[in-house]
Amino acid sequence: MADTTTSIYAPDLLRGKRILITGGGTGLGRGVAAHLVRHGAQVHLWGRRQAVLDEAAAQVSADRPGTVHVQTVDVRKADLVDAAISEIWERHGPLTSVVNNAAANFIAPTASLSARAFEAVSATVMNGSFNTTHAAGRRWIAEGLPGAVLSTLTTWIWTGSAFVVPSAMAKAAVHAMTMSLAVEWARYGIRLNAVAPGPIPTDYAWEMLNPTDKSAVGATQADQIPMGRMGTVEELANLTMFLLSDACDYLTGETIAMDGGQKLAGPGTFAGLTALSDQDWADIRERSQLATVQSKSQRNV
Repeated sequence: MADTTTSIYAPDLLRGKRILITGGGTGLGRGVAAHLVRHGAQVHLWGRRQAVLDEAAAQVSADRPGTVHVQTVDVRKADLVDAAISEIWERHGPLTSVVNNAAANFIAPTASLSARAFEAVSATVMNGSFNTTHAAGRRWIAEGLPGAVLSTLTTWIWTGSAFVVPSAMAKAAVHAMTMSLAVEWARYGIRLNAVAPGPIPTDYAWEMLNPTDKSAVGATQADQIPMGRMGTVEELANLTMFLLSDACDYLTGETIAMDGGQKLAGPGTFAGLTALSDQDWADIRERSQLATVQSKSQRNV
């Protein structure tokens, strides 16, 4: 099923909403942002590269000038996150929602991971999600404002997954944060939920998670999904818009899997990669490094 311009929602569904998307310059964040803007939201995109953010903002707001704002923010740094949130509050007004979408991931044998590689993934996902949620949440509480937090997770939070251990650990932590703060902050009118989409191909991220032609990569194979296909950005955006709208104020503390039945049929993990040889992994590292270089060069053109 390809993305279309048809929507089941009213075009003003998100009017009055000011939504922050971390990791919004590329991939799923960028794709979802376009749908939020199309339905009336003001959107703030965070990322680490100004040129990428500027390009995303121009594309997302092409038909609705002035609806997208960008900031370069390293979400791993709490002080930078807090300063950026303060700037939004002062220049634009309070956020109504936060989408924790910033992530880093790659497949690799865990025994070969360096401490730096582990931290790069885990800090972006876990620390970044907490830093952003905390910075917005304490302002909502102090000002007596409601708010909504939505985090992008994976079904590995329930099953774990070999070869992406830093990501599985960090996203499981965000799942725990979602459940914990849903209870703690419910009395303030603050809702926390998460989505766990199945495979949705995007540039670069897909290359990092599917850098081999071997058939063992079950987590990214359409024939391992009961519906027999990948998901789409539009489907993820539809779920996101519902969860951020005023239509479900009683829903909190939930992580919703949207994966075509993949998890129920058998965990959509990378366990099949145990069949790869050392040479296979060497080839994967080489292809991943090449993909990284090509991605950076394309963004600098």
